[in-house]
Amino acid sequence: MRIVIAEDAVLLRHGLTLLLTENGHEVVDAVDDAEKLLRSVADNRPDVCVVDVRMPPTHTDEGLRAALVIRQQWPETGVLVLSQYVEERYASDLITGALNGVGYLLKDRVADVEEFLSALDRVGAGGTVFDPEVVSQIVARSRRRDPLATLTPREREAFSLMAEGRSNTGIAEGLVITEGAVEKYVASIFNKLGLPKTSTEHRRVLAVLRYLES
Repeated sequence: MRIVIAEDAVLLRHGLTLLLTENGHEVVDAVDDAEKLLRSVADNRPDVCVVDVRMPPTHTDEGLRAALVIRQQWPETGVLVLSQYVEERYASDLITGALNGVGYLLKDRVADVEEFLSALDRVGAGGTVFDPEVVSQIVARSRRRDPLATLTPREREAFSLMAEGRSNTGIAEGLVITEGAVEKYVASIFNKLGLPKTSTEHRRVLAVLRYLES
């Protein structure tokens, strides 16, 4: 396979180049930042890119954002992210996109060379390889982002009736509870959804929109 490596650590970049070359792959380029990676993919059209997450200039998420660009602009090019970190925001975009020719491995959890080479071959053949730790962190993040996940079962029942357009009286009748209890549930729902009192927005409408979005 024809491969482009994007890794800013010089020893690891050269080490990967040597490893892949010795195992029959053609490393057509080895770059140290995301902009060079995108230019190289445009020029060389490799079969697979091996991409680190944190690269210059900010060393935060440049590599992973570049990987998403590659997936969009050159979908025929496989992308294997190889990093010490799970950058949850963009990793979730990677894992929820088209799952062909894509992978995300953690450097410290690659047990041996053969495991890495096998993962690379799978991505190059259009397969998918994700470290279980990457998946678990992405799933945990999605749960944290779901405001409804923090509601109690009774609050969910009240919220469901609120979404149907019922007043507090209607919710009380539906749940066979007092209106005072409904008011407590509604106040708790607003608080958990991060909807403070305001004179310019109707919290009930905003809450229902959150419910529908979820």
